[in-house]
Amino acid sequence: MFIFCLVRCEKDPFVSPSNDGLDSPTPYYLKVPAGFPDYFLKQENALTVEGIKLGKKLFFDPILSKNRNVSCASCHLQSNSFSDPRVQSIGTNGTLTPFHSMPIFNMAWMNEFFWDGRAKSREDQALQPVNNPLEMDLGWVEAVKRLSDDEEYRSLFKAAFGTNVIDSNLAAQAMVQYEMTLVSANTKFDDWLRGEATFTPQEEMGRIIFNSERGDCFHCHGSILTTDNSFHNNGLDSDAALKPGLFSVTNDEADLGKFKTPTLRNLVFTAPYMHDGRFQTIEQVIDFYSDSVQNNRNVDVLMKKASSGGLGLNTSEKEALVAFILTMTDSSFIENQALVP
Repeated sequence: MFIFCLVRCEKDPFVSPSNDGLDSPTPYYLKVPAGFPDYFLKQENALTVEGIKLGKKLFFDPILSKNRNVSCASCHLQSNSFSDPRVQSIGTNGTLTPFHSMPIFNMAWMNEFFWDGRAKSREDQALQPVNNPLEMDLGWVEAVKRLSDDEEYRSLFKAAFGTNVIDSNLAAQAMVQYEMTLVSANTKFDDWLRGEATFTPQEEMGRIIFNSERGDCFHCHGSILTTDNSFHNNGLDSDAALKPGLFSVTNDEADLGKFKTPTLRNLVFTAPYMHDGRFQTIEQVIDFYSDSVQNNRNVDVLMKKASSGGLGLNTSEKEALVAFILTMTDSSFIENQALVP
């Protein structure tokens, strides 16, 4: 059984106290953005400066791939809000991944991972790509051997965890610590929530549509995180074309075509969209919800207008929705050099 501790701190991000020369890792305090909920951490994986440093190196190092040619960062680029501009990412053997790479940020507020929910913890999310033959195809036995043979890594593991005996669980914990620092909350939308910004008339129109039955967006994207962290069949495909999605994890036919709700934050950086990257622009996504929803057998009850093909938005309504969604853009996140080596 895992023991969880509630963490909340008001210190500035990327600022941590000195450990005063002690050998123990230096605690790292991650600020909860204004309005965000508290987050949970496993007690045995508290954030430390040394753990984050190790996790960052692992995230950007191709040593974890079979052919030493791809890293986590190869498919999760900071310039794309730690997602991939390609429809499908390319693994170490030149193979294509089955899904478009989801962005990695605000993971402190997530509890299930990947489009199909196959990872139930942050650590599992970090472990899986190394074993996946379509991604890094190395396996953790060989990965641990490589890391153990590297003097710098032995030193980094010692600093982070008090041991130079490396294992996959510690490697995953370090990567998770780094990923927890990828926090994005510096947007006009956040300023507006704090009463520090005013929307243009078009943005305000979009906000109203977004949060009303006219747009229906708020059902799945209405929280400050702009995701409900759940899984839905949003009517992308007909019955004959339904993809497994969550079904591949649950084996429940009611989950056919269900995929995780992505965040709408930083959409301008994370194209293409949907689990299979079928849409290249935000406008195409809105056109789909307006006019092309498929009323398949598992379509979510929240898709209230699926039977009529969608919302039937007019041009000004679509443009207003785009304007509002763009207020959720955090350019400082993709420019923050503290997040990369």
